[in-house]
Amino acid sequence: MGYYDQNYEQNNSKQKGNRGGLFLTALVGAALGALIVIFTIPILLKYDILPYNLIPKGPESNQTTVNGTGNQQEIIQSQVNVNIISGVTEAVDKVSDAVVGVINIQETGFWNDTSEAGTGSGVIYKKEKGKAFIATNHHVIAGASNVEVSLSDGTRIPAQVLGSDEMMDLAVLQIDGDRINTVAEIGSSENVRVGEPVIAIGNPLGLEFSGSVTQGIISGVERTIPQDLNGDGQPDWQAEVLQTDAAINPGNSGGALVNIQGQVIGINSMKIAEQAVEGIGFSIPIDMAMPIIEDLENFGEVRRPFMGVGLRSLNEIPSYHWQETLKLPKQIDEGVFLVNVVPNSPAAIAGLKELDVIVELDGEPIADVLELRKHLYIEKNIGDTMDVIYYREGKKYKTQMHLVGENTF
Repeated sequence: MGYYDQNYEQNNSKQKGNRGGLFLTALVGAALGALIVIFTIPILLKYDILPYNLIPKGPESNQTTVNGTGNQQEIIQSQVNVNIISGVTEAVDKVSDAVVGVINIQETGFWNDTSEAGTGSGVIYKKEKGKAFIATNHHVIAGASNVEVSLSDGTRIPAQVLGSDEMMDLAVLQIDGDRINTVAEIGSSENVRVGEPVIAIGNPLGLEFSGSVTQGIISGVERTIPQDLNGDGQPDWQAEVLQTDAAINPGNSGGALVNIQGQVIGINSMKIAEQAVEGIGFSIPIDMAMPIIEDLENFGEVRRPFMGVGLRSLNEIPSYHWQETLKLPKQIDEGVFLVNVVPNSPAAIAGLKELDVIVELDGEPIADVLELRKHLYIEKNIGDTMDVIYYREGKKYKTQMHLVGENTF
């Protein structure tokens, strides 16, 4: 028993000695680590390696003397400045004053009283010779007897409608330029990429929310939206638009879609307003809009090539008439037939007649009226010659048509 107790005490003493040695070693290691940190921090600061700054610089430092227990202590008070200026706020500051409200005023009642039929947005894109020019949507000013513009400071001034185009949903207004100090910078929509950040600026739900800003991304490019312009249930045109998830609500129409550089890359035009759909807005690409805007400004209308025909697609009528009425070969199931031909028009001069069926233009197959208009209005210009392949009474013919402007016909 004595041997066991002696052995136990010797082992216990050894364990205590080991624990004491480990504690001393840890204490020395911590002290050395602290010294290394103290001596290396100035070197790291000197070469700006640390991700933060421990020493206040320049005017942001302020020395204050505080009287404590009789000893003067120098306390350095550093001010932390948070930079809240970002690319988004810079872009908004650059263009926001160039986005205005557009008020549609219409006559109502027997006494020709007037009332505000609706409001939208517009973009000041040019100032010249004391006048300022505003791009907006056709549907914003449609049916107006008078139009007013609300500037960013709330001032309302009368506007003159220089021209409007229903097909592209664009219009141009002119106002006195004395109060205009900011003109939007026009960018390019050619190289816009999906995922690129964008900002929508306008007046959603009325002037009380004027200058509202929403942010999002480009969700899609070269989207096509069928448009029924005459209300017959058939699409008359396909608008090519940019898709964005930046919120675009009623009243945003005519406002600016802006890139992160503060450049206008689109004119906001439409929003899918279905109960189950959110975050889908559309904007007319600025590269497509500007030629239309320039025509409206300079000529009061869009100068498009003119054929002088009434058109219907084959797919709009029963297939029974394809052979029985139009006498088409059975293999022809796409094309556009002529409802009427205006006398002395380019089509009449080219020899086309009522019930002729156009199937090709310049070697490109034409399936319906949308494709014909797209080729005519986008691929061709006034003064161009266009090759036409058509069928008449079951026979295939080819002719050339010299295109003119409608206003010169």
